[in-house]
Amino acid sequence: MKRSWYASPYALWMVLFTAVPLLFVCYYAFTDASGAFTVGNFTKIAQPMYLLVLWDSVRLAFLCTVLCLLIGYPTAYFLSGRDLNHAQSLVVLILVPMWMNFLLRTYAMMTLFEDNGVINSLLEAVGLPRLHMIGTEGAVLTGMVYNFLPFMVLPIYTVLKKMDYSIIEAAEDLGCSPLRVVTRVVLPMSVPGVVSGVTMVFMPAVTTFAISRLLSSGMIYLVGDMIEDYFISMNNRNVGSSISLVMLVLIILSIGLLRKVDPDNSGGGLW
Repeated sequence: MKRSWYASPYALWMVLFTAVPLLFVCYYAFTDASGAFTVGNFTKIAQPMYLLVLWDSVRLAFLCTVLCLLIGYPTAYFLSGRDLNHAQSLVVLILVPMWMNFLLRTYAMMTLFEDNGVINSLLEAVGLPRLHMIGTEGAVLTGMVYNFLPFMVLPIYTVLKKMDYSIIEAAEDLGCSPLRVVTRVVLPMSVPGVVSGVTMVFMPAVTTFAISRLLSSGMIYLVGDMIEDYFISMNNRNVGSSISLVMLVLIILSIGLLRKVDPDNSGGGLW
């Protein structure tokens, strides 16, 4: 038996649940309700209202990715330390939220941010004024970072954990300060993990709809919400498919740009 045959279940799964649905999306994107070929679905996306929604989605996804990187990289670097005891236990703590359903995690954030939620109850208990957090952009961004942060930490941690620490020791022996060791040795070597983390965070963040729907009380309208409305509420899968196809193209372009940073997955692409 050829070893490639072992991949046949995966190939069949990908064809049935990835390739075939994508073909349907392409078909509906370029047809109207009667099935006739048209590009009119894409012209609707060029309207200012749609462009504003697209801009908000990309902007929030970018901010989420930056915050996840700023929080996740130091965390991964700390966890990868040679002298850190019980590092695996701390990694499990990062993974624990991912064992819970995505919607349940988001509902938990709602409990924290509501006007009568946990945070406001604590503020009132210590004599501080209540804050209106639910229904704001800050609540949506916080929910996105909370849900997607593990996807940034784990790839970077994996790369840093496999790093040859003799190179760091050599840099220190040659007189590099700790800051230069991090910026000139550790960061370039961890570029593959950073690229993977950025990709894994940005892709779901730019198309999310559950987080914005629940944490903004419908006040923040993103591309994911718009696609859901066209498919579910308006029963217009043609325009919904065209928006989905545009987002797919944008995501592929962003992945291509990220891969140019480190095409060989060897590190050092930024320097």
